[in-house]
Amino acid sequence: MAKITYVEHSGKEHVVEVAAGLTVMEGARDNGIPGIEADCGGACACSTCHVYVAPEWVEKLPKKDAMEEDMLDFAWNPDPVRSRLTCQIKVTPALDGLRVQMPEKQI
Repeated sequence: MAKITYVEHSGKEHVVEVAAGLTVMEGARDNGIPGIEADCGGACACSTCHVYVAPEWVEKLPKKDAMEEDMLDFAWNPDPVRSRLTCQIKVTPALDGLRVQMPEKQI
């Protein structure tokens, strides 16, 4: 389990425990976190699970692959360093304390 903080664009925080092996997107979906649409169900075929990773976590996460980079081109106001698709981040105990913030809107 890892405790992950999801921050809505308004600043409202949701701290939830997510089981190892799930994705950060599945943790949001399973806990009813608003702001992560996940229209494609985690297939990396849309950008509706886009978030901004807290700066201190950027280097701790696995690097983006080419498919995620391509899909981020369709995200709302992507940040070249902090933007990630939550469907591509597998939860491990090492992610305990991860903070992600949703953008103003999802496309």
